[in-house]
Amino acid sequence: MRETEGFNSSFERLMVFGVAESGGVRITEWKDIPVELLLRILSLVDDQSVIVASGVCHGWRDAISWGLTHLSLSCCKKSMNSLVLSLAPKFTKLQALVLRQDAPQLQDDAVEAIAAHCQELQELDLSKSFRLTDRSLYALARGCPELVKLNISGCSAFSDTALGYLTGCCRKLKTLNLCGCVRTATDRALKAIGFNCHQMQSLNLGWCDRVSDEGVKSLAYGCPNLRALDLCGCLRITDESVVALANNCLQLRSLGLYYCQNITDRAMYSLAQSRVRNKRGVWASVKGRYEEEGLTNLNISQCTALTPPAVQDLCDSFPALHTCAGRHSLIISGCLNLTSVHCACTLQGHRGPHALPHLAH
Repeated sequence: MRETEGFNSSFERLMVFGVAESGGVRITEWKDIPVELLLRILSLVDDQSVIVASGVCHGWRDAISWGLTHLSLSCCKKSMNSLVLSLAPKFTKLQALVLRQDAPQLQDDAVEAIAAHCQELQELDLSKSFRLTDRSLYALARGCPELVKLNISGCSAFSDTALGYLTGCCRKLKTLNLCGCVRTATDRALKAIGFNCHQMQSLNLGWCDRVSDEGVKSLAYGCPNLRALDLCGCLRITDESVVALANNCLQLRSLGLYYCQNITDRAMYSLAQSRVRNKRGVWASVKGRYEEEGLTNLNISQCTALTPPAVQDLCDSFPALHTCAGRHSLIISGCLNLTSVHCACTLQGHRGPHALPHLAH
């Protein structure tokens, strides 16, 4: 009832807006609304209202099906599976779909319907859908080859075999979230990503404890455009992984190493040296500020083997890494021996507000 009332209120505003937009021609019935105006108004209301609108009449359903490209159903608290099954055949032009849920409802048949009808899909969020099985990944691989961004964090039932098959079909993938997917994110899967997805830019492997140096090195060699990598909780990785990333992924901006306690100073010095190798890491003035390419976020919390000289050298090499209050982009919590490490802001404070941060060589 509330959905209908909300939609009626939106429609009343639509009628007023329609009079102005249609040159003063009064619109008295829903079916008289021009398609372009309908789509423009629906772009201003929430996705729940769009779904209600699609059931008004065949004309509206067809118009919305033709014009709707982005949809989120994360507000759906129950019966999401049935809703997806009913909507997938209608919204065939979808490019981005969010099915993130707090209480898992989604099942394989719904994802199969999406893959069958929404073949232009580029972004899909299935996070926390732990009822899904490999059937879903195989369906997406066959039906949605244009996928660029996929979030399956928390989908614990997927296998590395199914993910490997997906990467072989969806080679345009640039963003992939596998956080908590212990069975999915293995060295075998990372080899498949490195072999198939050369455009990969962002990968979350948080708490995937089956990942080792072998997999990360395959990723580093195959995905040179990698910009963000989260390895938090990947307990098996060592300096070898970080050295491979430093040598091959020169566009790396964000790296998560939380609780990777096998990481030593060698990894920090290797990252610092990558600043020297990256010829594009030069200062550029942008609207009165000075910025440079290179690491801008690094989490080394609980990496207790690291020493202050190594981390300070890294911090000096990348002035975008901050330890100062309010700008924590170098996270060192749990490393009591690193409290003496300071960022470029400390030096700036002594030199004055207009001084350039020190550029290490």
